[in-house]
Amino acid sequence: MGDVAERLAEIVGEKNFLSGEDIPEDYSRDEDLTGAPQAPAYVAKPDSAREVAELLKAASEHGVPVTARGSGTGISGAARPVAGGLVVSFERMNAVLEIDAGNHVAVVQPGVTLAELDAAAAEQGLTYPVRPGELSGSLGGNVATNAGGMRAVKYGVTRDNVIGLEAVLPTGEIIRTGGKIAKSSSGYDLTQLIIGSEGTLALVTEVIVKLRPRLPHGATVLAPFGDFDQVMAAVPKIIASGVGPHILEYIDAKTMAAIVDREGLDLGVPAEIRDSCDAYLVVALENRGPQRLAEDAEAAGELLAGLGATEVYFLDGGAARRLIEAREKAYWVVKAVGADDTIDAVVPRTTMPRFIAAAQELAQAVGGDALGCGHAGDGNVHLAIRCPDPVIRKKLFTDILTVATELGGQISGEHGLGRAKIGYFHELVDPAKIELMRRVKQSFDPAGILNPGVLFG
Repeated sequence: MGDVAERLAEIVGEKNFLSGEDIPEDYSRDEDLTGAPQAPAYVAKPDSAREVAELLKAASEHGVPVTARGSGTGISGAARPVAGGLVVSFERMNAVLEIDAGNHVAVVQPGVTLAELDAAAAEQGLTYPVRPGELSGSLGGNVATNAGGMRAVKYGVTRDNVIGLEAVLPTGEIIRTGGKIAKSSSGYDLTQLIIGSEGTLALVTEVIVKLRPRLPHGATVLAPFGDFDQVMAAVPKIIASGVGPHILEYIDAKTMAAIVDREGLDLGVPAEIRDSCDAYLVVALENRGPQRLAEDAEAAGELLAGLGATEVYFLDGGAARRLIEAREKAYWVVKAVGADDTIDAVVPRTTMPRFIAAAQELAQAVGGDALGCGHAGDGNVHLAIRCPDPVIRKKLFTDILTVATELGGQISGEHGLGRAKIGYFHELVDPAKIELMRRVKQSFDPAGILNPGVLFG
């Protein structure tokens, strides 16, 4: 193994290579709540696709497992390495290479954070609209998990906004997929195949993303409901109304209380309404002009009132911004209040009430709890599960995710399977589909070095 270490260090330079006890603990984990940290044998910090290619060739030759790492903010264990493995950290490949205002695209390296990309795009009056809950997350990590976020109801998720990649295969070949183009009918769509593959097919070294006009005016409407079914019945009507929300979120009463308390928010909701509320609907709107925005906000408020909202609150800029920021950080809130694990299943939008009711009943039946929030516009449900016994919790998760799949949903909507949810994937998904995925994996990664333990156990 000394020969391996020498070769890896030679590729990236001694100062960009770590091994053994010199590796900080942070490289041994991501933000998954349940997985134990695992120290890798090596950490390499390349600064180019060429160096990544050389690292992967060396790893393939010596059978060293490889895990890619961006900011480490994922919550499914996909960035947790394996014993004896190599972490390829993209912290040095963190440049915004180009903001192409004419084509409304940005070209970035995988270590660029969402916050850094947004700041660069803002200088041209543009924005990258995909906003998962953590703006310190990297673009490479977002591509790996097909990250989504609250704005998906209007702008879609990562795969809807990534149009090209540079990626390195474990054989050392560097490929380019897609480009600054709006469409293509030229063979298999390798861009879409690599997006969401959680580092098991190739390592992404460059990303081309769509940018959108940055709309300067925003309004947020908060509507408490006494019955969760009313919340979900209102969602398709809001979407069909034409007001075009870019955020359409539900937050259950317990989660809202935790968010308000932790962040010190004052949303102007009286205690008697909070006490009678089952869940809230948050509708955020944006527009280039204040008059049209005001008309849309008023229309949304009237519609919500007519659909059973206890009251309708038009939040001012500061309160609205803080609520959205707090909702984006809801994972950290549930982590702080003692959640044992989280679920991010996605189901058809109209089945969300049935799914959430079933999840709560199943959790309560074993002495646990299921609470949370979610993207009401696209059916992505985020549940914090309180159930400390790991054996009971595993059975509970299986039962809840079985309901999701029976309703036509999927185990993960945007966090990925990683190592945390892989067992449920193999138990609940068609074996023929998994076998086909294995054959795809074999074509990309014949030595089997890329993120072993993710997707295929």
